[in-house]
Amino acid sequence: MSATRPYCSVDVSSTAFWSEPADVRERSFARLRAEEPVSWQRPSDGGLMPDEDDDGYWAIVRHADITHVSHHPDVFCSGQGVQLENVPEMFLEATQSFLAMDAPRHTLLRKLVSSAFTPRRVRLIEEQVRDQARRIVDNLLQQDATDFVHAVSARLPRWTIYEMMGLPAEQREPVAEAADLLVSWHDEDVRGDRDPLEVVNDATQTLIVAGLELAESRRSEPRDDLMTNLVQASVDGEQLSDEEISAFFVLLSVAGNDTTRNTISHTMLALQRFPEQREYLKADPDARLAVATDEFVRWATPVLTFKRTAVSDTSLGGTDIAAGEKVVMFYPSGNRDSEAFADPHVFDVARTPNRHVGFGGGGPHFCLGNMLAKTQLQAVVGELLQRAPDLRLGEPQYLVSNFVHGIKSLPCEVHG
Repeated sequence: MSATRPYCSVDVSSTAFWSEPADVRERSFARLRAEEPVSWQRPSDGGLMPDEDDDGYWAIVRHADITHVSHHPDVFCSGQGVQLENVPEMFLEATQSFLAMDAPRHTLLRKLVSSAFTPRRVRLIEEQVRDQARRIVDNLLQQDATDFVHAVSARLPRWTIYEMMGLPAEQREPVAEAADLLVSWHDEDVRGDRDPLEVVNDATQTLIVAGLELAESRRSEPRDDLMTNLVQASVDGEQLSDEEISAFFVLLSVAGNDTTRNTISHTMLALQRFPEQREYLKADPDARLAVATDEFVRWATPVLTFKRTAVSDTSLGGTDIAAGEKVVMFYPSGNRDSEAFADPHVFDVARTPNRHVGFGGGGPHFCLGNMLAKTQLQAVVGELLQRAPDLRLGEPQYLVSNFVHGIKSLPCEVHG
């Protein structure tokens, strides 16, 4: 039984581990990839709710194994939760939408949401993103020094998501702050002396109420925005309920904000660290940025972990896994796997093919917003390369989290 199985000596469950810089964590992942690619780990520190029956999980660190788990939802399900910690069931239902669902409901819900992204809607969003990136850099260039996260990285995805949803301007800041709290409550600097469960509950309620109110408003008064498309979406006679729409609103607020935000910050740090890559992109951004965005995502790996649960006895990498046991995919490890990437610790914007797992390992849960993220990255990095050549970034302050690879603040000098 798993209760008597010894835990791996390389501990990736502690808060101390996730407080270390990414390059220090990579040393542990490299050891696991080489010696114990499927390792039995103790329960994660800092869960929202205690579970006496939780005796641990399997850590999946190789690129090939992450891809295998992702492509076999019939063996490794999402419906029992996808975050490393145990969270209340009501939290799963209210915040993670189809992320924490299995077929057939996952298939239908994803199809309904996808149908709202009509070709016309996508064109409007792309135009909106390019205009927003241009205006954000306009504003940046008027300053001498600022926090790059606040001025650029956080601003673009927030503006994009809430503009396309049609959220009133006065609600955007409190809703975005609530979304941030859902992925940053691990960090004591963020939550202060508040209980983590209280923080998550309050943030969740803020987002749910905003989503429900917006859905109700668009049912009675349709407008030219994504929320109207969502409430009107229909596939085979099925429509989204208000609760499903609000859950997707929460998911979009979190996934659409934090992942792109942190990838922008990590990318600009990498371009400063590797100036030859910056010059390569500047020489022909229109031709080269499309390929480079995949390297931006691989390098940043904005989402660190996702969990699955084995629905039947199986094996992975020669290790037996029993039905009901949890497996956790560690995406930063997969994206530094030398079996999948040549020189994985080199930032190479011309890398191709680039089968990174920054948007997940493929399969039915592959990131629905990957094209939007790439559009945002191309737009804002392109603007910065051409118009802010003297931008200098300082030392980043990293978020303590086992879920997102976050940068809380990043001082910058705009004109060198």
